[in-house]
Amino acid sequence: MARTNAPARNVPQHQTYEGTPAKRLTDAQALRRALLSCLLWEDQFYEDGEAIAERLQRLTLSVEPSVAANLAIEAREQAKLRHAPLWVARALAGGVLAQRAVVADLLARIIQRPDELTEFLALYWKGGKVPLAAQVKKGLARAFPKFSAYQLAKYDRAEAIKLRDVLFLSHAKPKDAEQAATWKQLVDGTLPAADTWEVALSSGADKRATWERLLTEQKLGALALLRNLRNMLEAKVPEATIRTALGIMSVERVLPFRFIAAAKYAPTLESDLEAAMFRCLASQDKLPGRTALVVDTSPSMWMARISGKSDLDRFEAAAALAILCREICEHVRIYTFNERAYDVPARQGFALRDALAQTKGNYSRGGLAVAKANADGYDRIIVLTDGEWHYPTSDQDGPAASVSPAPLTERAYLLNVAAYRNAIGSSKWVMIDGWSEALIDYIAATERSTASPTGAA
Repeated sequence: MARTNAPARNVPQHQTYEGTPAKRLTDAQALRRALLSCLLWEDQFYEDGEAIAERLQRLTLSVEPSVAANLAIEAREQAKLRHAPLWVARALAGGVLAQRAVVADLLARIIQRPDELTEFLALYWKGGKVPLAAQVKKGLARAFPKFSAYQLAKYDRAEAIKLRDVLFLSHAKPKDAEQAATWKQLVDGTLPAADTWEVALSSGADKRATWERLLTEQKLGALALLRNLRNMLEAKVPEATIRTALGIMSVERVLPFRFIAAAKYAPTLESDLEAAMFRCLASQDKLPGRTALVVDTSPSMWMARISGKSDLDRFEAAAALAILCREICEHVRIYTFNERAYDVPARQGFALRDALAQTKGNYSRGGLAVAKANADGYDRIIVLTDGEWHYPTSDQDGPAASVSPAPLTERAYLLNVAAYRNAIGSSKWVMIDGWSEALIDYIAATERSTASPTGAA
């Protein structure tokens, strides 16, 4: 849990935290920015998690209910976030009648794991225990039958709010007699334990044999597989067995930076992790022409972790997206920036991550990199940043250190990987928020819908 009792910095509404003029956003745009790159309650470099959560709640109630609900669905299904969409649903449940009216449908759609049933109630009662709204009960009741006996057993944990509590409060109805019997076991505490890696290893069984069985029987989800690579290698599981599992695992719900995290602890499996990450783009056509890819390597990108439990920072999230962007671009020139702009070799995969990391430095003068790219020429420009660029002072490098110079094409994208209130940008930039491969899908879909290439401005 992030620290909640922290002083807020008094920043003018239309400036970034570094004093640069910020893009003016509508409430719907601000909600998108705050939501699609938010791990709820987690502190970031410039803002604490409590402030971001409060802003999410305020913005949710300031837009049309359908807009808030659709953004929550996008955050869950495309950005693969879990808690932030539930927080939007919680805000709507406390709103006026029109806002509460969308909650049942929203919960039924965004709750995709059994533990999200209990997590939502924990959020609902965060400020104190209150009766459940009728739409909340309906949504939970519609979500509960989604889950199999195995899934319920896997997430039936001894926590403050249990799955049986949700069942009682929502009055969910089973689909059939088999599900009714499963729910009775859940209520009675007699549901057979799921064959998960946690249960298997806690039983005292041989670790190598246990991991090999789970891999062979495909009992590990993708995230569990990635998170446990080091444990498997330490248990002397054959690398061939692990490589086979990586080759067939589903990457549908895995955020790109998870592969970089896994590679930290299993460097001998980097080529297989790269291949798995690239499967996110298996059906993606190349973006034609010349692309300038610009990556922020300033301190706010690498001096704060994505979450309190993560070893990763926003630079590594951006690096994962850069690796994917690199793959879908026909011709690429790569730049980074901090106190100055850098040319970076257009490497592929984890080698590109390493080349980007070599340029880490102080300050955030992103305009310098855009100016450098402008001088070199391109058909599109993609910038990966948290949007917190420095305003120029007398001892800096002139106006290019401030708000980005105008790009030379309408195909200009600022990919934001942080949830800060304000960010740089102008009307020529397309602002895209989040850190999943859906950002790349969006760019490709946008350009496919364009009848002809956009010329230089």
